[in-house]
Amino acid sequence: MSAEGQVQAEQRKEWAQLGFTPGQTLRLFGMRRSGNHAIANWLQRNAPSGRSVFLNNCKPVTDPLQSFRSIEVNAKHAPHRIAVKTLAAVTGDVGDGALLLLSYEDVTPAMFAPKRAVSGPFDETLLTGNVLIYRGFLNWVASLLKKMQGNANYSLLRRNAILLQAIDFYGLLLWQVDQADELGFTCICYDDWVKSESYRAKILTQLGLSVRDNTLGQVQSYGGGSSFQKQVESAGELDVSRRWHQMAEDQEFAAVLQLAAHDTVLTSRLERLFPRDAALLARIAGLNAPPEEGTL
Repeated sequence: MSAEGQVQAEQRKEWAQLGFTPGQTLRLFGMRRSGNHAIANWLQRNAPSGRSVFLNNCKPVTDPLQSFRSIEVNAKHAPHRIAVKTLAAVTGDVGDGALLLLSYEDVTPAMFAPKRAVSGPFDETLLTGNVLIYRGFLNWVASLLKKMQGNANYSLLRRNAILLQAIDFYGLLLWQVDQADELGFTCICYDDWVKSESYRAKILTQLGLSVRDNTLGQVQSYGGGSSFQKQVESAGELDVSRRWHQMAEDQEFAAVLQLAAHDTVLTSRLERLFPRDAALLARIAGLNAPPEEGTL
């Protein structure tokens, strides 16, 4: 068999697990509470002929077709237990040409390269694009902390340990955003995505998708929905740009910002992407800096 024929055979074997050959395969990366599921739903609503498969929260360094935590078919939840055993039984009916989304949370390719591939044995040449989803620092931290404060199983120390590690990963994601052009990645800033219909249309064009439904859609149920507005159903009603204001008097939030304000690697990346957030952290760092010699 020729090299070309062998590659085609391997691709057929890869897609045999799905029961169809995707028209486009996009791999998504983003931190929790960054609008990942809202954006994934929007991409599905703009899929060719509305046909799509979404493999959510895949386990890093494993085959995403076997390690997803939940699944949607045509933007509707599908039976996970059946899909894990026989994926094609759940996804095969969408037909060739459908959109395939593979999502990862709290990881980026940079965490594993060059020694390991984030998608394990999955053939990355089958991907038509990689997407980095990111959000402004202050609102992201506020949303993630608020979410964890609602979990009675998390002590103060446990949730802050999780949050500080997440901030470290967030900084690495911003580093990859800086490299996106060189890597050929598409970046979606959740803040801009929420407020600008033209921004959303531009992203669809970059991804080779036609505009079918460019609304914000409904609030997604993943992770319990919104951290702040549990009863809101329409995503357009969410006040996502003021989350940090709502946490301004929270002592945990203030303590986390004080630590983050002294992380010069993080703040330098924020200066380029979210200068207002960086400016606030700079003020916090100044207020908490040790007094100069001779001022006591």
